Amino acid sequence: MSNGPKLDEKKKFHLPHIFIILFFIVLLCAILTWIIPAGEFDRVENESGRMVVVPGTWHEVDASPVGPFTFFQAFFNGMVNAGEIVFFVFIAFASVSFIIKSGAFDGLVVVLMKIFKGKSSVIIIPIFMALFGLGSSTVGMFEEWVPFIPIFAAIFIGIGYDAVVGLAVVALGAGMGYSGAVMNPFTVGVAQGIAEVDYMSGAGFRIICHIAMIIVGAGLTMRYALKVKADPTKSLVYGDDFSALATGNVDGQEKEFGLKQKLVLIDLLAAIIVIVVGVKVKGWYFAEISAVLLIMGIIAAIIMRESLDEIGNSFAKGFQEACTSAMMIGIARATLIVLQAGNIIDSVVYGLSLPLSHLPNWLSSIAMLIMQTVLNFFIPSGSGQAAVSMPIMAPMADLLGLTRDTAVLAYQFGDGLSNIVWPTAFAAIMAGLAGVKLEKWWKFIFPVFFALIGVQAILMIIAVMTGFGA
Repeated sequence: MSNGPKLDEKKKFHLPHIFIILFFIVLLCAILTWIIPAGEFDRVENESGRMVVVPGTWHEVDASPVGPFTFFQAFFNGMVNAGEIVFFVFIAFASVSFIIKSGAFDGLVVVLMKIFKGKSSVIIIPIFMALFGLGSSTVGMFEEWVPFIPIFAAIFIGIGYDAVVGLAVVALGAGMGYSGAVMNPFTVGVAQGIAEVDYMSGAGFRIICHIAMIIVGAGLTMRYALKVKADPTKSLVYGDDFSALATGNVDGQEKEFGLKQKLVLIDLLAAIIVIVVGVKVKGWYFAEISAVLLIMGIIAAIIMRESLDEIGNSFAKGFQEACTSAMMIGIARATLIVLQAGNIIDSVVYGLSLPLSHLPNWLSSIAMLIMQTVLNFFIPSGSGQAAVSMPIMAPMADLLGLTRDTAVLAYQFGDGLSNIVWPTAFAAIMAGLAGVKLEKWWKFIFPVFFALIGVQAILMIIAVMTGFGA
């Protein structure tokens, strides 16, 4: 008999590689240059020295549709055009890798786990969510938190909750950290660079956003945890087998957190302070920030007593790991090159803004949030999504009378939180590591997700009403 595939087996849907998705987005833009009328807005320099569009000035210009050869040239030109941001990502990624590799954050997590282990108080939920969020908000940790998922699932099972609670602590902490990121160089930094917004602009309000999301996210998780504690049959995974987690080797609990790791955290804190002061007082941008991050990484390597060869190899590995993200920015920038070559970027902005222009500004900002959240399903990469969307969202904000900081805020809200929900991002991976079926994770996370979207919508309204970043 044949050993071929069974008839009842279903092929799992998966999106193509991100480079393929971006290629077809650029191709679509090239095709649109043959369809959409070419046009431009008049632009003026505002009080900040930034060129912004003038509402009501869109007019047609000579058409210049993009041909096949120009289309393929756009990828090289996009990489060159995005060079400043691309190389910032390379340096930042490699430098931050020394902080992550030191195990300083891992050790801190383990120390806190030991302090609270055996204590049933739900106060550990917001504490750890805030800690994971801190790493995501500052140095862009996300994948680095994933190995903690089975550890936390086992711990929360052991103290009378369930694996969903442990999964939620890690996943929500990381997701809300990205959504409320203060200075994540790989998302907020890239988006602000493309939108021509000062790095760290609006940091104070973004801290408030992060805290607000943690309060709501942790509160809903605590409510579920207390319900499970009181009646285990209320657990979404009641009856499921978690024996592998319960008896597994939780080697993460043996992480070192000695003097070296503490000094590395001090090194990171000092770098953050220097960057904040430099940006706010000296007007620093990518070159100066990259220098601080580079110094921070080298100091961390010295603290960890790495040899010169080890430092060189670590930088090489960091550059390799950053390559995909950096190249996504360059490839995605080809969309802007094509739209500009075809003189239709303003036409696209004009067309998208027409329905939004009839809405109040606060409602337009929520529409931008929804657009970014949906876009992250198709482009589950923070830097890639920024490179695709911000060239359109920034001038659209000008046109709608919103600040560009508000457009960046809509982007980071839409990118960060949906990473733990969309199956094209990390939802399936995270749920699998916790031993939780994806549909059961969705049953927990979707109500929390929509509640946090509501919080984000309120924060968007506040940003509009206060002229956030203006």
